[in-house]
Amino acid sequence: MSEELPVFVTEAIRIVEAGKEKGIILRIMGACAVRIHCSKKPQFILKRKLTDIDLMSYSQFASSMEKFFKSLGYEPLPTILPQGISLGRHIYHSKETGIAVDVFFDKLEFCHTIDFRGRLELDYPTITLADIMLEKLQIVKITEKDILDLIALLYEHEIGMSDDKDVINGRYIARLLSKDWGFYYTVTTNLNKVKSYLQSSELLKEEERKIVTEKVDKLLQLIENEPKSLKWKLRAKIGPSMKWYRDVESSPLELMKT
Repeated sequence: MSEELPVFVTEAIRIVEAGKEKGIILRIMGACAVRIHCSKKPQFILKRKLTDIDLMSYSQFASSMEKFFKSLGYEPLPTILPQGISLGRHIYHSKETGIAVDVFFDKLEFCHTIDFRGRLELDYPTITLADIMLEKLQIVKITEKDILDLIALLYEHEIGMSDDKDVINGRYIARLLSKDWGFYYTVTTNLNKVKSYLQSSELLKEEERKIVTEKVDKLLQLIENEPKSLKWKLRAKIGPSMKWYRDVESSPLELMKT
């Protein structure tokens, strides 16, 4: 399997496995995680260009991370972060391979916040499928590559009610969004963008588009049916007339590449 994977994916797996040997919990996120989970590898995923490695860990391992990455041939980069991005991250770079690794701790805080505390042990070597979905769906200005990642995940996996391997936990997603109207609004908007993209795209056959669309509808239904908190209901009355997300500028990794 590793021979078929891009160098970024095999390197991400190497880092996570090395961390396991040292007692350091690391899990793969982003496009590399999508490639690992999508074994059928639709052509548009095979053509997806990978540019870096994103990992999630716990803050209890932050003090050990620099020594650990240096042992693997990486050096830390100055973490000068733009306004609006949490300081809970490290950045490492290999001069030999040119690969950059972004390590987050406890939470992903971009347009919306995803809390990973207590969730990294649920899957290996990646974060759970539900969390990969949320990582993509929280992006207010979602891009085509993120939509394609979501389509690939939905094409190959069922919407379920647990974090079992190869199941997208729709119940977890619905319960999380039932407490946060802003996050709910971004996610449901993006799920409908996925449906619109499917209708106009020829990447998948008609029957394949139908399969993905039905899964989007199932997830949307779970989200809508979940009882909402009082805070959610009060915020929903205001709606999108008031800003519901956090602005995110270019990440340090993107700045480094320019």
